[in-house]
Formats: sequence, C-alpha cells, structure tokens
Amino acid sequence: MAAISPPSRTTGTTEGSVGGSGWLAAFVGEWRSLTRLGAFILITLATAVRRYRDNSRVIRPQVLGEIHRCGVRLLPIVGFLGVVLGIVFVGQTVSLMEQVGASNFMGTLMVTVFLREMAPMIAGLLVLARVGTASVVELGTARALGEVEALEVLGIDPIHYLVVPRVVGFAAAVVSLTAYLILISLGSGYVFAYARGLKASPMEFFTAIAGAMTAMDFPLLVLKTLLFGALTGWVICYQGLARPMTLEEVGPATTRTVAVCVVGCLMLDALFITVYLLL
Repeated sequence: MAAISPPSRTTGTTEGSVGGSGWLAAFVGEWRSLTRLGAFILITLATAVRRYRDNSRVIRPQVLGEIHRCGVRLLPIVGFLGVVLGIVFVGQTVSLMEQVGASNFMGTLMVTVFLREMAPMIAGLLVLARVGTASVVELGTARALGEVEALEVLGIDPIHYLVVPRVVGFAAAVVSLTAYLILISLGSGYVFAYARGLKASPMEFFTAIAGAMTAMDFPLLVLKTLLFGALTGWVICYQGLARPMTLEEVGPATTRTVAVCVVGCLMLDALFITVYLLL
C-alpha cells in the first residue's frame, strides 16, 4: 500500500497569504470608505456655513419639510412605542425593585439604562427604519436617473439643496423624538407600576429620577441625539449621492446605509459611555 504523503506546507502558506491579503484588502476598502464619508461630512459642513444665507426662501421650507417628515409624522408610532416600553421595561422594572426593596436605586437605574442608552438608540433606529431607508431610495433613484446632474446644470448646489436639509431634519427629529419617548415611557411606566402596587407618588417617582441625573446628563443627551441624527443623515446622503449608480444598485446602497448607521451609532454610544464614566 502506498504511503500517504504529508500535506504540503506551500499550499497552506499560500492559502494563509491569500486570506491575509483578503483581510488587508477589506480593511483598506473600509478605511477608504470611512475617509470618503469624513470628507463628505466636511464638505457638507463647509457648504452649510458658506451658503447659510443663500436661497433661504428655498432651503428653509426644505428643512421644515424634513423635520415634519422625520419628526412630526412619527409622533403616533413613537407614542405607541413609548407606552409599550413604559409597560414592558419601566413599569416592570420599577415594580420588581419595589418588591425586592431596592427602590432607592430606581432613579439611578432609569437614568443609566433608559435615559442615557435605550431611549436615544431606539429613537435613532426608528427614524432610520421609517424615514432613512426611504430617503436612500429617493436619493439613489434621483442620482441614477440624472436628476442630481440636472440640478447642477440649473446652478443649484446638490449639497446645499438635498443634503443640508436632511442632516438638519434628522438631527432635530431624533432629539425631539427622544424627549417625547422618554416622557411617554416614564409616564406610562409609572401608571403601570402604580397599578401593581407601587407606593411612591408621582412626585417621588420623578424626583428620584431627577435626583439621579447629573449636571451633564441633559447636554450630553442632547449632543448624543444630535450626533445620532446628523450621522444618519450624512450616511444616507453619502450612500445615495456620493457616487454614480444605476437603479439596480439602489437596493444594496440601502442595505449598506442601515449597516453603517447602526455600527456608527453604536460606536458613538460607546464613546459617550466612556465620557459618562470619566465624569
């Protein structure tokens, strides 16, 4: 019987080098995409500052329209979601802490887990899911059909006309919806916990939450939600407008937008957790 020769090391080395080069190529590609997104953000900021007063009669209605689409139209679903979160998370958590005699930590838990983390992330993801994906399709289709080039021919800056209103609208919407979600959730959660035997009065409940907040909680919450919304708007516009595309590429661009926005918001959230720990 013929002896079985040992596997060649050359093949393994070759596969390892190919795998390593594949990982390196993927890293370089992601890094280039990140730098292009950063350049797009800087261009948007520069355009917003430089052309702040240009065509205000045209841009202001665009901004208000984006705020209405991203914020006002989502109030019913955010209110419903706030009631559900209030019952499922806030109410049951407060009731459980009352039962185990840990009601003294009720305010700290609500501030640390719900106000700082859950509410901003849920509001940002809801805006992304309900409005962001549709915006990518809208912008990508406009780019594929040549409408963006038509704006340039007419002397209209696409960044000023299409990107700036969306970034402002998304940022304002996420800030407002986060505050609305917090109020609805805490109110409905208290009602549910009170129905289950919570002894604290409404004044005691909200005073405990306010007492657990620090002086930096409110400005950091506003800054976090602003960055969540602005980042979502920038990624949406970048994926829809930054490069020429065909109609077949609109769907993959939407998928990339969702992935990049989720990862970006999680990274921003991790950064803010570090800030909270240092304060």
